Amino acid sequence: MPPVALVTGSSRGIGRGIAYCLAEAGYDIVINYTSNREAAEEAARGVESRGQTAKICQANVARNEDGKRLVDQTIEAFDRLDLLVNNAGIAPRVRADILEAGPEIYDEVLATNLKGPYFLTQHAANQMIILKDQGTVETPRIVVISSISAYTASPSRGEYCISKAGLSMLTRLFAVRLAEHNIPVNEIQPGIIQTDMTGSVKEKYDKLIAEGLTPIQRWGQPQDIGKAVTALALGYFDFTTGAAIPVDGGFHLHWL
Repeated sequence: MPPVALVTGSSRGIGRGIAYCLAEAGYDIVINYTSNREAAEEAARGVESRGQTAKICQANVARNEDGKRLVDQTIEAFDRLDLLVNNAGIAPRVRADILEAGPEIYDEVLATNLKGPYFLTQHAANQMIILKDQGTVETPRIVVISSISAYTASPSRGEYCISKAGLSMLTRLFAVRLAEHNIPVNEIQPGIIQTDMTGSVKEKYDKLIAEGLTPIQRWGQPQDIGKAVTALALGYFDFTTGAAIPVDGGFHLHWL
């Protein structure tokens, strides 16, 4: 049976790019979406055009019961779960200076970007341990998609930065806890990636990239992240756990 990947937030953007790359590597995919069924169906067709099976599952990872159901439905559909990719995330609906930002948007962002993945990973990890002990899955793996915002301060979207920094620690915590079960847990830190989420700031970053914000002077693409996830999924880094891997055009170099 092909390995199975659950990719949260995979109906569009980075998540869809990850799903397509994993499908090309032989993974069946669970496409997760929150509200846009049409986008999820399009993503599923893209997976199937690459020769793999796709299942669609609506779930809001900000809700613990939805995250649990998402994992359970994956196993019910495929009898296995080889890879969890925590990708789903949101930006604040309103960018506000941290001296003025309110608790409502903070709670909304943290629930989706950090609390949801924390408990979803907890449930998935427990199921992976069972599947591994049964011999159903040889080496389950977990990948967390964070951001360069995990260490880059943006005072107009503090909630987002805090949520991504939290994902870095989430990765380390689960990496330590799951090492005894031989379940690697690693983090991918995307840089400036061209998606609908960054569409509103395209002109700004076009200029910054051209001026040398990143040594590699182009926008990142969803498939750039997908390729990195696929390398982890295929076991090329199975002696690595708890690592933060930048896929950012060299942004992290702090070059002069």
